[in-house]
Amino acid sequence: MGERVTIREVAARAGVSVATVSRVLAGNYPTSAASRAKVQRAVKELDYVVNAHARALAGAGRKTIAVLTYDVLSPFYAHVAQGVEMEAARHGRLTLVASTGSDPARELALVQMMREQAAEAVVLVGGVIEDDEYRQRMARYAEALAAAGSRLVLCGRPAPAPDVPALVVEYDNEAGAYAVTSHLLGAGHRRIALIGYQPGNTTGEDRVHGYLRALDDHGVPRSDAIVRGVGFGPHHGYEAIRDLLRESDGKPEFTAVFAGDDRVAAATVVALGEYGLSVPGDVSVVGYNDDPVASDITPGLTTVHIPAEEMGRTAVRLALAGAPPRSGPERHVLGTHIVVRSSVRRLAVVPGSA
Repeated sequence: MGERVTIREVAARAGVSVATVSRVLAGNYPTSAASRAKVQRAVKELDYVVNAHARALAGAGRKTIAVLTYDVLSPFYAHVAQGVEMEAARHGRLTLVASTGSDPARELALVQMMREQAAEAVVLVGGVIEDDEYRQRMARYAEALAAAGSRLVLCGRPAPAPDVPALVVEYDNEAGAYAVTSHLLGAGHRRIALIGYQPGNTTGEDRVHGYLRALDDHGVPRSDAIVRGVGFGPHHGYEAIRDLLRESDGKPEFTAVFAGDDRVAAATVVALGEYGLSVPGDVSVVGYNDDPVASDITPGLTTVHIPAEEMGRTAVRLALAGAPPRSGPERHVLGTHIVVRSSVRRLAVVPGSA
């Protein structure tokens, strides 16, 4: 491979100054039509590639929006990224997507890289274990990005400290859990197992709070609550249900399952089937997210719809609104709603029961 063509070689081929080449490539300075034609012809003949890093340092780089997610496999993260990309494209921006694997060091390195690349906004997506270290890290990110003229946007993440200049775009997570648990309670279920969440994770904890609040409001004692916090992955849900069934010799002590997300719910249906239990005939199952799997499995899964794509769109729209960063977090909350399918069976309510 030959050496990279330099801007000086382009200038020499075009018969103009380096400054003229730079102005033509930047596109933000007036130049004559003849000079533009010469430079463009030289660029094509020499196959010159603009040094993006140099352009960014000069303030002439392409405008970009960065999306950092836990992974790129989850439909939820994919839909948020899709929303970001669609809104960014509408505003003439490019989108960069990277996964962090929930590694704080990798997340920090990516945020720093996006800052150096002069990204207009960095969107962090997904729940986290919220602690002092997390809050301090978010404060550093927000302040560093704001100093560089960028914005930190948290999607589905808790707001940092009150004086941190970040945008927070979230959905009413607890309300969704409350609504879908109330749906089960309204169908006569009183022994509802909540499985598939990561203890301490902000997303999972909000869902537990909504679940317990619904039990309280329907007069179901918390001693009847069944909560298994093992993780959001499908294998976690599968093992949690099998553990519960092993403990009861295959005869479930619950009539319904609230799965932490739809992939956990799908694994739950499989695990129940291996014990000869049908959904919803023997056990009703609901999920969360309204991922594609919710409508693909049989029976169709009743779940909570998250406006994931709209979250991504909103993140970009607000970040590019032009308002200067405030001294504290700016929060925007989107609603959730239940999507009713066929995975819940109505039970006969015993007279006098709650």
